[in-house]
Amino acid sequence: MKIGIIGVPIDLGANRRGVDMGPSAIRYAHLVTKIEQLGLKVTDFGDINVPIIRSEIENINKSDLIPKIRDVCVSLSDKVQESIKEGFIPLVIGGDHSIAIGSFGGLVNSGKNIGLIWFDAHGDFNTLATSQTNNLHGMPLAVINGKGPDGLVSIARDSNLCEDNIVLVGIRDLDYREKERLKKTNINVYTISDIDKQGINEVMKQAIQFASCDTEGVHISFDVDVLDPLVAPGVGTAVPRGLDYREAHLALEMISEAEVLTSLELVEVNPILDERNRTAELAVELILSCLGKDIL
Repeated sequence: MKIGIIGVPIDLGANRRGVDMGPSAIRYAHLVTKIEQLGLKVTDFGDINVPIIRSEIENINKSDLIPKIRDVCVSLSDKVQESIKEGFIPLVIGGDHSIAIGSFGGLVNSGKNIGLIWFDAHGDFNTLATSQTNNLHGMPLAVINGKGPDGLVSIARDSNLCEDNIVLVGIRDLDYREKERLKKTNINVYTISDIDKQGINEVMKQAIQFASCDTEGVHISFDVDVLDPLVAPGVGTAVPRGLDYREAHLALEMISEAEVLTSLELVEVNPILDERNRTAELAVELILSCLGKDIL
């Protein structure tokens, strides 16, 4: 197995600065060395070029950022396609969650028929018409599902993703209109309450079954805000009552054991809000669990 790391230092889709430093913080937590210790080959392809915006995010018209985010996501899509051609499993590290548009675009434009497991406190299923903030990191799943600005939707031009193969895990913070949109789909949603009732083991059994049914494998999109802020304080948009340490590890260990992983992205680490790089170090540990690290 060969792992190809692609960094995307972007915070243009977020509501505060800082997650653009996420890739550096994750690398600083010895990402490459620790993957190599699993016996895997690793190539770090470096970072996608991201335009520098010096203004405060809240002072910018969010619609004006769409072309810039599109350019970054197109570059990411091209890099993901290139890494797949060379036989790598793409590992994309962000950056805000808008980069999922580029990651997924690269996968489907490579001809992959995949399912999707989306770990997140939020649904990321807003559009410009439903969002309360117009932050693009709250819209990537909607874009992947074909709803959103044309310039972003067209990135995954060859997508044949079926809603039955999309699974959301850990959801606990939805806008009202976003919630209504999700209810009208066949997307499988497991809220934090579902996890409380059923346990993460049962939820992940079902999630893997749904996402992998009649597909070549599963792309994992992991927003660290799915974790409880007491476990992961350095995140872009923290929400209380999230997954604990062992729940998160077990979820990713089960993905590895099921042998369905085609690609992985991890997003929204914000070093400015972190404690001694604690969240980035946890991010590396979670990546290792997804790539096959076990106890014995």
